[in-house]
Amino acid sequence: MSKPAKTRTPDTDEPKGYRAALHDLQVELVKVQRHVIKHGHRVLVIFEGRDAAGKDGTIKRIVQHLSPRETRVVALGTPSDHDRASWYFQRYAAYLPSAQEMILFNRSWYNRAGVEHVMKFCTPDEYESFLGEVLPFEHMLIGAGIQIMKYYLDISREEQKARLEDRKTDPLKQWKTSPIDAVAVKHWDDYTKARDRMLAATSSKLSPWIVVRADDKKAARLNVIRDLISRLACPETDKHQASPDRSIVFPFDPRHATSGRLAR
Repeated sequence: MSKPAKTRTPDTDEPKGYRAALHDLQVELVKVQRHVIKHGHRVLVIFEGRDAAGKDGTIKRIVQHLSPRETRVVALGTPSDHDRASWYFQRYAAYLPSAQEMILFNRSWYNRAGVEHVMKFCTPDEYESFLGEVLPFEHMLIGAGIQIMKYYLDISREEQKARLEDRKTDPLKQWKTSPIDAVAVKHWDDYTKARDRMLAATSSKLSPWIVVRADDKKAARLNVIRDLISRLACPETDKHQASPDRSIVFPFDPRHATSGRLAR
C-alpha cells in the first residue's frame, strides 16, 4: 500500500478540537515531568523518519510547556573528522539524560541505518556492525536506568513530496529546505528498504520501535504524546488521556513490512 489513508479523529477534524486535545495532553506531560523530576528518572526519546515526516513539529508540541532546565532537544549535525575517528556512539553519549532529565533526539545514532547507509556515507561493514551493536548498546543504557522510547514517523511518498514542495513556497519553512530533499525523493525505494531492515534488526522487547502513521500531522502528534504518557507510567496522569489510537501508533512487528501498515 503506497499511501496509508489519513486518519481523521474528532480531536483533529476542527482546529479548536485539536487545540483543546493538545492542551489537555500537554497538561498531562507536565504531570509526567514532575514525576520524572521527583523520582530522578532518566528519559530518552528518539525520533526517526524520512525527511518531512513531522519530527520537528511533534517534538515542538511535546516540549512546549516542559521545564527547559530538565528538557533538552538534541539534533546533531554532520559528524566532524574527530567524530568519524571515534567510537560511533561516542558523540551521542555526551547527550544522554542525567537524573531528572528528559532528552529528545531529533534523529539519532540511527542515522547510520538510514541516510548514512543510503547515501554511502558509511561503509557496508560499518553499517552491518551498527546493526549488530545498537541493541546491546541500548540494552546497556536501559540496564543503567535510562528509559528509552523510539518512534519512527512513517509517511507516504505522495505526502513527502507535498510537504517538501510546501517548504519551497512557505517563507516560514525556508530553514528546513536542503539539497538533500530532492535526493530523498529520488531514493525513496532505497530509504524504504533501509527502514524495513532497520526496524526489523533493531527492535526488541526491551527497546521496541513504535511506528507512527504520520500523514495526518495533528493525529500523529496527539497520539505520540498519548503513547509517550502511557509508557512513562506516571500515577498522577489521567489514564483516559493516555490511550493512543492503535491504528496510528503501534509497536513494530516484522509482519508490517508486507501487511500494508508501512508506507511503500
